[in-house]
Parts: sequence; structure tokens; C-alpha cells
Amino acid sequence: MSAQLIPERLKMARENLGITMAEASRRLNLSKIGYCRYEYGERVPSSQTVEVIAQCFNTSVDYLVGISDDSTPTQIVIDKNKDPELFALIELCKNNDAAQINRLLTYCQKLNNI
Repeated sequence: MSAQLIPERLKMARENLGITMAEASRRLNLSKIGYCRYEYGERVPSSQTVEVIAQCFNTSVDYLVGISDDSTPTQIVIDKNKDPELFALIELCKNNDAAQINRLLTYCQKLNNI
């Protein structure tokens, strides 16, 4: 990754979740001091760590590094152990054509409106 994490964006993403630095460090499995160094700009995380932070904070890498002002996530990671039903659904959809997936999406949206 050529762009570096912008500490102010990291802080805003954390605050948007309404969590403390201690909670952020716990969710990221980092020491509080380690996390604080990222947020204070004293340490630069690896590109892999920035990806993990983006996933954990429900934002995008592009937002955290200043490429985009849009903070909405561009990726969603689905863990088979944490969400087996959704994981199975995604596995089924991978091999279907776009029309079938669109029908399923339309059905899900209708269920959401009930």
C-alpha cells in the first residue's frame, strides 16, 4: 500500500462506533499502547493491519488512508465459524447466475420490509 493511515480518520472511525481506545484495541487484539500509537500517528501499521482495522471499524481502507472521503466499507468478511448460515448462503450464490442472485436479493429486500 502506498498511502499511509491517517490518524484523524482512524479516530473518527472509532468514535463513529462509539467505542473507547481500550475497546478498539481489544477488538483488534492489540495492546492499548499499540493501538494508541496508531491513532496518535506515532506508528504506521502494515497494509494488512489497516485492512483488519477497516473491517473491524466498518469502514474502508481507502477512507482510512485518505484516498476517499466515503467511509462506507468496500468489503465484508464473513467468518464461517461466526456466521455459518450467511457463509453457506454466499457459497451457494457464488455458483449461480446474476438473474438468480437478483431474485434472491429482491426476496431478501421484501422480507426486510415486512
